Amino acid sequence: MTVKVLFVCLGNICRSPMAEGLMKKYALEQGLDLFVDSAATSRWEVGNPPHPGTQKVLQAAGIDFSRMRARQITAHDFYEFDFIIGMDHDNLADLTTAAPQDTAAKIAAYMSVVPGKEALAIPDPWYTGDFEETRQLISEGLPFWAEHFKTAAGN
Repeated sequence: MTVKVLFVCLGNICRSPMAEGLMKKYALEQGLDLFVDSAATSRWEVGNPPHPGTQKVLQAAGIDFSRMRARQITAHDFYEFDFIIGMDHDNLADLTTAAPQDTAAKIAAYMSVVPGKEALAIPDPWYTGDFEETRQLISEGLPFWAEHFKTAAGN
């Protein structure tokens, strides 16, 4: 069973496309059956490619980002995806507000599955300028999310 995962941040040009690319690569390496996408809570960057800082991270990891374009989450996404993962507390609040009531259980914070770091947020490198810190935190969560997705798929 393919598990469908949507990573969400404010603009869909920094954190969520980074998580999308890194998770796709990790899933391929681990033989996981995932469909991974990303989206924004805002419309600010719709149609734009990933931020140059995110592009550098993805390029260094050998990940093709040429088709990535920012998009805003839709009502349909809440039904289409099995997991909707927000990168920080503001994203979670926006997602919870936008989610149809019967889909709210699909929403989770990215770091919520990382033991000892459940309350952490993924900082927005748009503001911090630290794309490496963002990459490190996202990478730290990959195996925990992969295990979570395996359990959800019944594997």
